[in-house]
Amino acid sequence: MKSEILPPEYQENLVQENLTVMAELRDSKVTGEKSLHALRPFNPGETLFRFQAKGYLSEPNRYTVQMGENKHILLDPEHLQYINHSCRPNIYFDLPNMAIICLRSISIDDEITFFYPSTEWSMSQAFYCQCGSPTCLGYIRGAQYVPPMVLGKYQLSEFIQQKYLHINPSCPPFGAWQHQR
Repeated sequence: MKSEILPPEYQENLVQENLTVMAELRDSKVTGEKSLHALRPFNPGETLFRFQAKGYLSEPNRYTVQMGENKHILLDPEHLQYINHSCRPNIYFDLPNMAIICLRSISIDDEITFFYPSTEWSMSQAFYCQCGSPTCLGYIRGAQYVPPMVLGKYQLSEFIQQKYLHINPSCPPFGAWQHQR
């Protein structure tokens, strides 16, 4: 696996949020894994965090976010790697603007979650989802394995949209289905 770590002068976060003011790491009561929880409310459309790439990998791992074909980033600040999956996410990764945006109201103590297939074409580690949502997909492997009518209900990265449409040219544009959450 090819890896490129950015020089230290580029590793400083452009906007260094204070983790203790915005969110905190906890152990998930469901999975036992680390999870990120809100310490203040957030409204739809609000930016929770800004991030940058701490490094690049040519293949995914459980802590990367896919930016393009064979281009996966390690997140900076690192605490963002603990944003877990949910089939009913409350945030999405706005990759062109390197920002995490609120999709639906987040209350104090809510776990901050995103839909992994929204940025991941084929994940390095598939898993059985435990989100408990009535629309839970069950086995999560990446966007490649999710039907277009289901994917279309989520805010997807540009890469995932383009990749899916390239493989499935008869698929209607994703924007036609979005915002039906």
